[in-house]
Amino acid sequence: MANTKKLIQAAAGAAGGAGGLNVEEVFSTYLYDGNDAAQTITNGIDLSGEGGLVWLKNRGFTVDGTTGITDSHQLIDTERGASYRLSTNTTSGNNSATNYFSSFNSDGFTVGTNMSNGFDGGHRYTSWTFRKAPKFFDVVTYTGDGVAGKTVSHNLGSVPGCIIVKRLDASRDWIVFHRSLNVNGDNAPETDGIILQSQNPAFDSSSIWNDTAPTSTDFTLGDGLSVNASGSPHVAYLFAHNDGDGEFGDGTQDIIKCGSYTGNGSTSGPEIDLGFEPQWVMIKRSSGLAPWRMYDNMRGIVTGDDDSYLSPNLSDAETSAERIELTPTGFKAVTTTADTNSNGSTYIYIAIRRGPMAVPEDATDVFAIDTRGGTSPTPPAYYSGFPVDLQVWKSSITASNNWEARDRLRGTYGRVKLNLTDAEDSNGGNEFFFDQMLGQGSATGTNTSRYSWMWKRAPNYFDVVAYTGNGTRGLTVSHNLGVAPEMMWVKGRDNAFDWTVYHKDAAASGTVAESSALELNNTNAVAAAGYVFWDNTAPTSSVITLGNNAQVNQSGYNYIAYLFASVDGVSKVGSYTGNGSSNGDSQNIDCGFSSGARLVLIKRTDNTGNWLLFDTSRGIVSSGNDPALLVNSTGSNFTGFDFLEPNSNGVNVLYNDVSSSYNPNISGANYIFYAIA
Repeated sequence: MANTKKLIQAAAGAAGGAGGLNVEEVFSTYLYDGNDAAQTITNGIDLSGEGGLVWLKNRGFTVDGTTGITDSHQLIDTERGASYRLSTNTTSGNNSATNYFSSFNSDGFTVGTNMSNGFDGGHRYTSWTFRKAPKFFDVVTYTGDGVAGKTVSHNLGSVPGCIIVKRLDASRDWIVFHRSLNVNGDNAPETDGIILQSQNPAFDSSSIWNDTAPTSTDFTLGDGLSVNASGSPHVAYLFAHNDGDGEFGDGTQDIIKCGSYTGNGSTSGPEIDLGFEPQWVMIKRSSGLAPWRMYDNMRGIVTGDDDSYLSPNLSDAETSAERIELTPTGFKAVTTTADTNSNGSTYIYIAIRRGPMAVPEDATDVFAIDTRGGTSPTPPAYYSGFPVDLQVWKSSITASNNWEARDRLRGTYGRVKLNLTDAEDSNGGNEFFFDQMLGQGSATGTNTSRYSWMWKRAPNYFDVVAYTGNGTRGLTVSHNLGVAPEMMWVKGRDNAFDWTVYHKDAAASGTVAESSALELNNTNAVAAAGYVFWDNTAPTSSVITLGNNAQVNQSGYNYIAYLFASVDGVSKVGSYTGNGSSNGDSQNIDCGFSSGARLVLIKRTDNTGNWLLFDTSRGIVSSGNDPALLVNSTGSNFTGFDFLEPNSNGVNVLYNDVSSSYNPNISGANYIFYAIA
């Protein structure tokens, strides 16, 4: 982020506001594997300067497959210091954090050997980091006086949506305030509480919050021994609730919600509108017995398959079962189980927005290419340097193999083939796991013919949307790209559908792009489609509109959509007209880049033509042949021609004496392209 914006944010933060902070600056889910040594976790969160909480949990399995390991949650915060830890699944007070935790850092934290066990193939861990920030999160310590009405000041800068209190010098309950508790139907959550280390429902008690609602500056305590024991130290974790007043991102966006919903006992459960897609959700049935559940999109919240969850009230290993699905505007329950969607039951939740919120400035932060084991460290099998949201994979560039696409929303086993009409299948494995911070897959070993092209979701650049069709023209599907998509790939997951492609510059003769379509799995020219695909409606910065063709919108069928757009210096979606030159007058694709293009995808639109994929990993070279792959084909590297020349602003395309369906520069022909710097 630019220094100017940082200075503005710092000034606003000092004045008491959120200061336009992005969610990635105040919250992180970071997964790591144990190595029997202290480990420094670099997640970009300034804990030493700003303060906050680190919540750690052994996921309950190892790299080599040992499962069923139980281990307590460990909470370390900057107010109590790095020397002390608490466990949400026990009533115990402060315990020594020696060998558990070492330090809070300016860009993360350091764990000790007890939270970095490397035996049995390396234990696997999750960490959730909450930075202190106005309108997001605060940590407060205080000494009780045993007198009802005691007030405790805080710096949340807004009325808390949730408060979690723990007495530190004795075995006492973890007491939770939540703005949506409503035990007696009086809509007075300040009269109620719920226990974090218990499955029990919420209860009414004046001894907790003194029946006094918290304010933007303080909260009030009763005389209960768990929250206000005389002379005893306590810690309180405060979570904000943004309601159109979050002031994050561009200064107007919300990043955290504390709310409730009523279950309906159906696999088509209630859909919760947060106004954003979450990355972390904690849910508790407040009207009956049920464990707390914690979900995050790094461990996996999978559309149409099992979700990974942990329970703050249990030391149990991570479990996977279908519970919730993410939407572009929130989440929905997709189960009938008591922990998430019992008919008529009330559930409370805390949800945190998915990041990043910042528009990328460097393409290497959001796109990478690697071969299996080709870049250290291994794992990941395919190194990117960031968590991957879309992987396009070919098992061999030297043989006839299908193209495969997997994405974080659908999970490791959600495979669709780019060159075929096949429905989604469940082929997967550890070569494709998404729970890696720096790439894709936990497999080791090297295979230089296996290639992975990897994208990260980011504003204005790339987004992924899963949706269900209704068979009716005019269906609008929300997205989080932040700008109107310039190219879209849509695939039906449940049946043999063609891939349907929208491109802003691909219009059949006499029509416009929103009345035309291409297909990724074949060579066909752009075709006039009328309303059947895009309903004659251009996509906007918030929705795409669909016709009633089964390829994009059959009632009850599930679909996946990949949305692409241009970002200055990062990516470019565009078009050009061939000039038939194979020399110094070759056609220049000016993308506005400064160091050339790493990836270029080209398709002729006015006649048949292959989807030609070029990249610098396989070679975009001066005065030499440039290997091409055909995304619509199983074919191997097509290596016999000099298709391209590097150019700092993008790439130059050359005419070749080759079949017109392979030629990227036929005089007068129309081409579309997608390029990444």
